[in-house]
Amino acid sequence: MPKDINKEKSINRARNLTQIVICAVALGFAGYNVYTVYDNMHPVPSSSYVQEPSEPDDTEEPTNTADPDNVVYSYTAVPTKDKFFGDLILVNNDNEYFSLDNEDLINIADMNSERDISSFSVVDNTYTILRPVYEPMVNMREDFYEKYENDTLQIYGSYRSKKYQQEIYDRYDGETDEDGFPRAALPGHSEHETGYAFDFTETVNLDYQGDGDFAWINENCYKYGFVVRYTEAKEKITEIRSEPWHFRYVGIAHATYMTNNDLCLEEYIDLLRDKYKYEDEHLQVTDDDGAHYEIFYVPSEDGEDTTNIPVPSGCRYDISGNNSDGFIVTVHKDEKTEIGQETAEQETSAAEEETEAEEGTSAEDENSAEE
Repeated sequence: MPKDINKEKSINRARNLTQIVICAVALGFAGYNVYTVYDNMHPVPSSSYVQEPSEPDDTEEPTNTADPDNVVYSYTAVPTKDKFFGDLILVNNDNEYFSLDNEDLINIADMNSERDISSFSVVDNTYTILRPVYEPMVNMREDFYEKYENDTLQIYGSYRSKKYQQEIYDRYDGETDEDGFPRAALPGHSEHETGYAFDFTETVNLDYQGDGDFAWINENCYKYGFVVRYTEAKEKITEIRSEPWHFRYVGIAHATYMTNNDLCLEEYIDLLRDKYKYEDEHLQVTDDDGAHYEIFYVPSEDGEDTTNIPVPSGCRYDISGNNSDGFIVTVHKDEKTEIGQETAEQETSAAEEETEAEEGTSAEDENSAEE
């Protein structure tokens, strides 16, 4: 009996030893495989299409802080027909002006009398001009007088009705000068019909060439929002002979850029359309006083009653048509407003109710060539 017990113990011991050996071999093989796999592992480079997470920066400002320089835009619906109105409309031989018939015109002589301004006069006391043009025109004239004490300047021509422009055109019977320039613009194609333009003369020689003391006006008019509309250098583009006496209001931002870059209005309108669309780059302008502007072009949605135009929230802005195919938005980046507040000085929308215009019936004296 004891022998049988010892035999059984020996068998169990051998069986256990065998199992231990087998387990050891299996563990060793598994460990070898793990080592082999690990030894053959290499880091995989990250995909160029996946953005790597950045390490947190303890010094970084909270992301919910508003960026004061970030202009946020939303859309506003503007009547598509308003592309024909505003202080940047292009009026020339190819682009006709379509009168509102209710322009906000003011009498220059009456306003001068009301404000006791005697530094300049008008050839005819019936001359009128658009209200937004009067103030910068007076400021320019007053600064000129303060600098030179010269009170010989006169307004020689301002707003004209289409009817009066027709009379001027008929007077010249469509004649051109020796170089082929028209002596008078076709009715509907004169800037004077917009109310944004005026002519200077002076009482000594009854002429104005922008020289002598008056050179200051032609060199500095952009600071007040005006450009000398027709220059000798741009005659082939404007198709109008040089007129140093003819000034056109376009606004300080645009006059500054046009003057500094030697552009006439035709070139400037083309530049905005071609390069500075809303979805592309915006034109950045800083005037002589350090004010900042952002300018871009939006094509009109022709065939639709309204055009959706992106406008800034929290900044004053102006919208002007270009009298052809779209709108130009000017953002006054330094003039902050409450979010959602409408711009008080918006002047480009066509009036909903048209009233009958009071046509100018006065006979205006003429320069050697009336545009």
